[in-house]
Amino acid sequence: MSTEKIKFPETLISAIRYFADPDTALNFMVSMRWPLGTMTCPQCKCENTSFLKTRRVWKCMGCAKQFSVKVGTIFEDSPLGLDKWLPAVWVIVNAKNGISSCELARSLGVTQKTAWFMLHRIRLALHDGTFELMTRRVEADETFIGALSRNMHKEKRSRTIKGTGGAGKTAVLGLLEHGDGKKHSKVKLEVLKTVRAVELQGHVHKYVLKGSEVLTDKWVG
Repeated sequence: MSTEKIKFPETLISAIRYFADPDTALNFMVSMRWPLGTMTCPQCKCENTSFLKTRRVWKCMGCAKQFSVKVGTIFEDSPLGLDKWLPAVWVIVNAKNGISSCELARSLGVTQKTAWFMLHRIRLALHDGTFELMTRRVEADETFIGALSRNMHKEKRSRTIKGTGGAGKTAVLGLLEHGDGKKHSKVKLEVLKTVRAVELQGHVHKYVLKGSEVLTDKWVG
């Protein structure tokens, strides 16, 4: 499997044509994710893996699990292939004045709802500087921050969390990925509308790789 650097296409049309080939898209993604040429298992971090060419996946010699280049990234839980995702990345990176979900939908031939989802995921990755999700050992906790409600503007006060302990304040979820010798620790913060289980767990599923160890307190959510 080739892992040498591949030049990014210069126009949207060329990007769509370029990434339409499954092997080209795979090689490009590999060069971005594993630039040193060592394919690492997203589950156990073992570097001893074997590439199964007919299925375009790897098998880990440590945990015996198979994984694709999408596993452990923002692309993992999407049915869309790299032939859609990578041109979308090209569009967003090269749109100096930004791009709407409607424009992206027309460019890629997907629905506006799908384009909105892609925009959200890609912007998140560009902000964090990585396409990979948090993994291994992740701490999750929520807190309330902000001034007393009587000191807030009426409009802002109406949007804050109401309830014991958080009245008049904004709820924030914090996620901490523990680093190791090869990787620094990483923190992600997310403003919450509520502290209900469905929202808290939804954000954990969005940012943390399935199968990771998640540490929380005794809050029922």
